[in-house]
Amino acid sequence: MTEPRPKFKIFKFLKIILSSFAITILLLFTVACLRTLSLDVNVGLQLARWEKTNNISLVIDHHQREELLANFKEAIRIPTVSFSETEINTTALLEFDRLLRKAFPTVFSSSLVHHELVANYSHLFWVQGSQPDLVPYMLLAHIDVVPASESDGWEAPPFSAKEIDGFIYGRGTLDDKGPLMGILQALEYLLIKGYAPRRGFYIGLGHDEEVSGYNGAMNIMRVLKQRGVKLSFILDEGLAILDGFIGGLHVPAALIGISEKGLATVKLSVSTVPGHASMPPSETSIGILAAAVKRLEENPMPRLFGHGPERGIFEHLAHKFTFPLKFVMSNLWLFSPLLERVLERSPDTNTFVRTTTAITMFNAGVKVNVIPSLAEAYVNLRIHTGQSLQEVLDLVQSTVGDQRVKLELVDGFDPLPVSSSDEKSFGFQIIKKTVLEIFPTVTVAPGICVGNTDSRHFKDLTNDIYRFAPKWLKQGDAQRFHGLNERISKKNYEELVVFFFSLIQNCDIQKLPEPHSSVHEL
Repeated sequence: MTEPRPKFKIFKFLKIILSSFAITILLLFTVACLRTLSLDVNVGLQLARWEKTNNISLVIDHHQREELLANFKEAIRIPTVSFSETEINTTALLEFDRLLRKAFPTVFSSSLVHHELVANYSHLFWVQGSQPDLVPYMLLAHIDVVPASESDGWEAPPFSAKEIDGFIYGRGTLDDKGPLMGILQALEYLLIKGYAPRRGFYIGLGHDEEVSGYNGAMNIMRVLKQRGVKLSFILDEGLAILDGFIGGLHVPAALIGISEKGLATVKLSVSTVPGHASMPPSETSIGILAAAVKRLEENPMPRLFGHGPERGIFEHLAHKFTFPLKFVMSNLWLFSPLLERVLERSPDTNTFVRTTTAITMFNAGVKVNVIPSLAEAYVNLRIHTGQSLQEVLDLVQSTVGDQRVKLELVDGFDPLPVSSSDEKSFGFQIIKKTVLEIFPTVTVAPGICVGNTDSRHFKDLTNDIYRFAPKWLKQGDAQRFHGLNERISKKNYEELVVFFFSLIQNCDIQKLPEPHSSVHEL
């Protein structure tokens, strides 16, 4: 018998490889299909069986509605602007103090509530619980706002609280006087109704969050730390209910922030010998620095999707996507590389993929005919949870790649720890339960806060910090934060009050119910 020809051996080998490849593809496709089909009966965080509670209900009548809206509008009209760490409107902060005492007299007079001023302008409330063995929690908000000018193009003056088509316009309506006034209004109503909490809690209102919170939140934290306070969880501003933000997602999504990105503010500078513009060198300080900045923009930080908890956002929302996105989102073990390339195409979603780089300030020159001796630029980086501050600084240095460019860290910190969000997570599940009670049509998922909040100063007091308020955001509304025409609907502000009214009561349970196998939405 003759030996088979070599070409037949090669053909047989290729046939085996192709068959194996086809079988592998078929198996992967089968697994992906089964995973997709199983999502509707395996929704992960919808497992807790809650017993019926005897919570006090809140029905806001016409008189109360007029009063709570009037208080809120007055809060918006007070220009509690923070311009810098050394320049804040202390006159407005004192006026805001007077407003709080007038608007919430029961809060300030109740024997259950202890109030104190911290760092002259921040407020700390302790609401005593009847069961001291229950670990307290904390609600955070901030009083100050960023600057705003009517000449920028606002539809209504930014401190007018003017109503247009059911919306209240003004700086702070979203960030962060809506939640702040909502918390205190909810507590006022509860106390009026005779409510006495079983689980004690704190309310912290910082006065300088917009300029890093080093006086307000930091001092509130120091006061609590000196008293040996440990917290079950903290709820602060951050994420919201997103309606129509994510293509293919057919329900609104309430994203509860379980972490926030780190921050680096880097100053780049170039110093050269000054000279007359009529005799320029081959490179000026501006040209050298501009080239360095251009390299940073042309070489973004590496893609890190899946190296942090951001992947969980899409996995938890997967069952609410329409097909074929449902198939993709429910199988990110297979499609992560595809998704991250899609996400990085838009500035709104690129932030999930990597550490972002923004050139925010560029200063050079004093006269049109003088070559400047100094050029400076500031770079703002929001650090992905898969990186550290030092790793980012090293990458900036290597990307700039020019020893003539001096790099200086102005401010920075690592990404915040990731808080728990499983079925045993007390804070997450209480917040989620409250959301679904009030907004039964939304779906809830953990999220990542791309901005920074006062809550980062409190990480020594608890392992679980959440960033959420039920503010409804549609396409374009995200740009209203720190931007033009910041607004909130009257209905949504009322919903904020109802949310905190229910949340405080829901926190009174001693422990979470046990998970069970039959899955259904709350």
